[in-house]
Amino acid sequence: MPALPWIPVHEPAPAGEMVVMASRFRVKGYRHVVPFLVDSIRILAQIRRADGALGVSLVAHPLRREFFTLSAWTDRSALDAVVGSEPHRSVMRRRRAAMADSVFTFWTASTTALPLTWQEADERLAAAA
Repeated sequence: MPALPWIPVHEPAPAGEMVVMASRFRVKGYRHVVPFLVDSIRILAQIRRADGALGVSLVAHPLRREFFTLSAWTDRSALDAVVGSEPHRSVMRRRRAAMADSVFTFWTASTTALPLTWQEADERLAAAA
């Protein structure tokens, strides 16, 4: 599956600061790929409705059993609110046993950097792994 390109969610404050999160998930086996992808799409829909979300992109590499996310937020509390609410909370609980590996990285950037690209996210994820 190709990358879902950057999807703007809300208009950021001009020349403001934002919180960026990148993640990589690797599932244990191929039987977990489709269910994880379906749940990823559910969470994408949640993010598109979330207060404080500025944008999101997803990449799936099913044959490598890997999934990547890149998102931008007005602040960390907006990100944490989504993580702690449904469906995200239930998905994390349900998929925990299927995870072989998860990597997360967070940083701040100027909103003038939107839309985000994968180059910096890939570098930061590799450094965090």
